[in-house]
Amino acid sequence: MEDETRQLALLIRSVNDYAIYMLDPQGYIRSWNPGGERIKGYAEAEIVGSHFSRFFTPEDIATRLPHRALDAARKQGKFEGEGWRVRKDGTRFWASVVIDPIWRDGELIGFAKVTRDVTERHQAQLRLQEAQAQLAQAQKNEAVGKLTLGLAHDFNNLLAVMVNCLELIDLRPGADARTHELVAVAQRAADRGTLLTRQLLSFGCGHPMAMERRPLDALLQASMELYRRACGGHLSFHDELGQTGIVDVDCGQLEAAILNLIVNARDACRDGGSVRLRSSIWEGRSPYAPDQPPRAYARIEVADSGPGMEAEVAARAFEPFFTTKTVGQGSGLGLSQVFGFATQSGGFAIITSEPGRGCIVALCLPLVTEQAHVQ
Repeated sequence: MEDETRQLALLIRSVNDYAIYMLDPQGYIRSWNPGGERIKGYAEAEIVGSHFSRFFTPEDIATRLPHRALDAARKQGKFEGEGWRVRKDGTRFWASVVIDPIWRDGELIGFAKVTRDVTERHQAQLRLQEAQAQLAQAQKNEAVGKLTLGLAHDFNNLLAVMVNCLELIDLRPGADARTHELVAVAQRAADRGTLLTRQLLSFGCGHPMAMERRPLDALLQASMELYRRACGGHLSFHDELGQTGIVDVDCGQLEAAILNLIVNARDACRDGGSVRLRSSIWEGRSPYAPDQPPRAYARIEVADSGPGMEAEVAARAFEPFFTTKTVGQGSGLGLSQVFGFATQSGGFAIITSEPGRGCIVALCLPLVTEQAHVQ
């Protein structure tokens, strides 16, 4: 029996990938192995006799998770869970934990606790979930875009008939001043309908683009005063332009897309605040083409210090006609135009926002590796 005990102790002390140690019935540490020192940073001499709750985050300690874990192990025969734990140096790691009660003659004499550092697996799962969510959103936007494209084309055809008829009515001999006035009102409404159609076509990727190969930094700098004025006087505007590169882009639609983002940011900061326009190089995969290899993008961000959005609202923000503004203050087509422009340009647009932490809309355009024939 003594030999078996010695062999077991030797086995536990040879394990480096798992922290394996004993707790007394109150949760105080009674043994320690090299795996515990490697994962958590404490030597045996400085940790034995301490309460195992020192490995938990302050948030978990406040909810009495350490005590609840021991209680669950005692009552249910085992406790299993995952969560953040704290090393000696204060850094956190994602731990997979198992606690088993140890009984002798019907009396609880302690607990056996096994902890494994699974931070890399946890981060990989989070990245996978984020990619899956982005892909699902991209597929949803694509489906809405196809529907929007069909409706926009039909609406555009109807508008063409209406505009032609109005012109014929206006040209009829004998038309009085009142008739000309009514025709003018109807033509203005038709013009607004034409603009609406263009925005819908832009979202549905059905609007032709005049692509030019241009240095993005110069394009942003050339329109900076326009962006600054669009913020209004009650906000502070900051530009943080980094070195990006050459892009193939419709310059007019790029300016319109950024202007849409800045106006949205301005409207979000009704009580004052700040708007930032940033540019940088970003490398990675488009959420709309996760199977494609990663590449370099020029990333343009418009960030505001407004109230932010719930995740459910941010997920729908690119949909046409979806808006959080009150009636008459927005058509819900600004962000859909940005989405359509980004997609037609071979890039993508994403939103990052949390309640109380503002909003960031990033427009990513593929960088051109061949920089010849730049205007």
